[in-house]
Amino acid sequence: VQLQASGGGLVEVGGSLRLSCAVSGATLEENTIGWFRRAPGKEGEGVSCLSTSDSRIYYDDSVKGRFTISSENAKKTVYLRMNNLKPEDTAVYYCATGGCSDWGFIPGGYWSQGTLVTVSS
Repeated sequence: VQLQASGGGLVEVGGSLRLSCAVSGATLEENTIGWFRRAPGKEGEGVSCLSTSDSRIYYDDSVKGRFTISSENAKKTVYLRMNNLKPEDTAVYYCATGGCSDWGFIPGGYWSQGTLVTVSS
């Protein structure tokens, strides 16, 4: 299984970006995919996850109402639409397989490379 993340960049406060996670070697129905981010000097956190098999979706409180996770199963791609970006969203974002519950995303065995999101104030 391989995951390829893309879509990061530099954006001003209040701007938007869409991250993409392309999955190869497996289907989205077989795997829960989530987004994890790591900011400089901070511990990493699970941002959001999507389980297509049971339609479970999770968002961290820090991104609720601003970020939207979605998928295109035929393209085996998971997206993270990020609106109203804040400086504290600046981080390297990774997509990964893992577990998705109502309480959080626990990344597991397969990770993408990181894509950097920088929000300038």
